[in-house]
Amino acid sequence: MTLSKQVQDSLDEATASLRNALAFAARNEEVYVSKHIADIMHSIDNIKHVTNLMAISDKVMKQLEEEED
Repeated sequence: MTLSKQVQDSLDEATASLRNALAFAARNEEVYVSKHIADIMHSIDNIKHVTNLMAISDKVMKQLEEEED
């Protein structure tokens, strides 16, 4: 199952806000703050990609099961 439009949009907005925070943190904060913001951004990106991958995997598995029948 892929992400709903609302969740996708919310994750995109969160990423945009975090990108803005990262830009400010890079200039004003300790390095570890920027690192953790970047980690969160990476996690959000992973959620989007893995969800799509799982949806494709489920589709292929269903097709294989139908072929076996």
